[in-house]
Amino acid sequence: MLYLIIALAALGIISAIFGLLSHNKEGGNDVIVKKGQDCGSCDGNNEKCEQTCMMEAATKPIEYFDDEELDRFSGRQSGRYSDEEAEAFREVLYTMAQSEVKDWTRSLTLRGISLPDQVKDEAFLLMNGD
Repeated sequence: MLYLIIALAALGIISAIFGLLSHNKEGGNDVIVKKGQDCGSCDGNNEKCEQTCMMEAATKPIEYFDDEELDRFSGRQSGRYSDEEAEAFREVLYTMAQSEVKDWTRSLTLRGISLPDQVKDEAFLLMNGD
């Protein structure tokens, strides 16, 4: 029984020493930051990356791509656009840089705007670099 008490006391002392040594000079804990993917590197294959970026984007102000006129379509289902209305989305899509398409579709989602079915394939092709 005495050996058990001595072993526990020694373990406590060793733990206290390691705890004191693990603090940096400012008194805070050293934090190891694991570098992960940032939203610019999400390639669509990692759902967690895409979901994290969407949640991160939801906390920031919505970015517009000179497409404020599309806000009138907020709440409309993607299959309920006329060809003329879908053309308004195409006009915006083909005036932006290819690298902006993913951010634009994210912006539309955050604004409650569904991309028309007539334009989805074109947008996904541009996002994937095809």
